[in-house]
Amino acid sequence: MARTGTYCRAFHARDFTAFPGWRPDLAQLRPAPAADAPRAALDDADLLYLQDDFAVTDGIYQDEHVVFADAGPEWRRFCADALGFAPPPAPQGENSAEPA
Repeated sequence: MARTGTYCRAFHARDFTAFPGWRPDLAQLRPAPAADAPRAALDDADLLYLQDDFAVTDGIYQDEHVVFADAGPEWRRFCADALGFAPPPAPQGENSAEPA
């Protein structure tokens, strides 16, 4: 079963190309909807999803169609500085709240 993360944000494919290490795994792209045939390229306007673990997916699910999975410091810095990506902190459970 597909798994969603706690946060993701959509970007156009062109937004990622400024990162020097951007090498998408095109074999992981979802098939074209009309033809149900594999896609061999990304268009600049294609939407990709930057997940809270800094993976880039072709769809909202965190563990499917992962086209880029570099979570190194340069990638994280690019995501924060160039893309303004800042996933919210992990939610705290009710049990961890301080008493009033």
